[in-house]
Amino acid sequence: MTTVEDRKALIDEVLEAYPDKAKKLRAKHISVQEAEKTDCGVKSNKKSVPGVMTTRGCAYAGAKGVVWGPVKDMIHLSHGPVGCGYYSWSGRRNYYIGTTGVDSFGTMQFTSDFQERDIVFGGDKKLDKLIDELEILFPLSQGTTIESECPVGLIGDDIEAVARKKAKEYGKPVVPVRCEGFRGVSQSLGHHIANDTVRDWVLPKADEYRKLPEGYEPGPYDVNIIGDYNIGGDAWPSRLLLEAIGLRVICQFSGDGTFNEVVMTPLAKLNLIHCYRSMNYICRFMEEKYGIGWLEYNFFGPTQIAKSLRKIAAQFDETIQEKAEQVIAKYQPRMDAIVAKYRPRLEGKKVMLMVGGLRPRHVVPAFTDLGMEVIGTGYEFGHGDDYKRTTEYIDEGTVIYDDVSGYEFEELAKNLKPDLIASGIKEKYVFQKMALPFRQMHSWDYSGPYHGYDGFEVFARDMDMAINNPTWSLISPPWQISQN
Repeated sequence: MTTVEDRKALIDEVLEAYPDKAKKLRAKHISVQEAEKTDCGVKSNKKSVPGVMTTRGCAYAGAKGVVWGPVKDMIHLSHGPVGCGYYSWSGRRNYYIGTTGVDSFGTMQFTSDFQERDIVFGGDKKLDKLIDELEILFPLSQGTTIESECPVGLIGDDIEAVARKKAKEYGKPVVPVRCEGFRGVSQSLGHHIANDTVRDWVLPKADEYRKLPEGYEPGPYDVNIIGDYNIGGDAWPSRLLLEAIGLRVICQFSGDGTFNEVVMTPLAKLNLIHCYRSMNYICRFMEEKYGIGWLEYNFFGPTQIAKSLRKIAAQFDETIQEKAEQVIAKYQPRMDAIVAKYRPRLEGKKVMLMVGGLRPRHVVPAFTDLGMEVIGTGYEFGHGDDYKRTTEYIDEGTVIYDDVSGYEFEELAKNLKPDLIASGIKEKYVFQKMALPFRQMHSWDYSGPYHGYDGFEVFARDMDMAINNPTWSLISPPWQISQN
């Protein structure tokens, strides 16, 4: 039986390849879960080691690609060279309902396309002109956000002044998001910056911007879905579940969400946060400013869905609690059937995770529901509180890695011998070439949804297809080749 000490020895062996300084630094970011640990024992949210490959993104990616980008009826303008906007163009499958180019813009790219002359003379005037053009071309947009790229921070463009001028001119919100990519250690700071722009540029004018739906009256069961980006349609089954237990969702921020929903958020009685890492900042602010409580929930797999529904219902009266039990009972036979179908095919299979946001902990119970074992997990850009929350989900002996490098991930996989790697697009083809089944867990590998009861059936099917695809019998992973 593999012990904690065996896994610690493996980590030491993997790190031996580094120079002493790099080895000392990286040793703080890889550990093994022990029974008494409440924080996974790793350092996090630190700068990546120079020369050691990282899979992190930048502050711009966090602000534009995650928080603001999925707000569908606003134009999100990448202010800087074309490359950053192109990279973040419709890459996360944030599904939305609407007519693209008319009242929805999520799959369109808008950029100021900086050239050398803009670096020399500044891009303020160009930005001003672009917003004029956008208003002519897309008059039904509900506003604009300006996501600044690295050169803007270096040359000092005053995007705030432009935003104030154009907002006054058109009577629409123009939100400057100073998220130059070089800021912070990862995309995580971009999340925080974007949350702060909601706090500073949107909510103070919420009463002015807000358009209440016809017949709307505040109710005791009004809630917000915060930090669900509707990857592959995830927010839709989540919303249906909340409405099935009697709650009224007045805002989805930001997957399939609108700007009006953003300014509706202060009217809710509770914020339900799915991706804690990206949106806890604005939830904490609304708790302090408006007295709105917040609650993290997990809708991956039937065990956690039932637990979360009960936890949410406990914040309300007996009517909601009774409906929650009815919903859980309604879906249980279907969940039992799914487990009965797929668990015999997946029982005992080992998984290594490495993703961003909430997934390194939230998807663990979904694998467990299918009889699978998560033997390693870690975050690209997690903070200490993420790792503390992770201890609730993982077992003793699980290898934990923060900002894992390509070399570390590959060597750990060769030694831990997983049956499945669940990570991001940057790792996908490396491990598939190593003959390891792989699922892309940032955007569900062109599948989804994975949230809710409906999503669990898709999740179970996809894991089965990945692991039990007969093509894997044609090639062998490195540890089998070395034994031949």
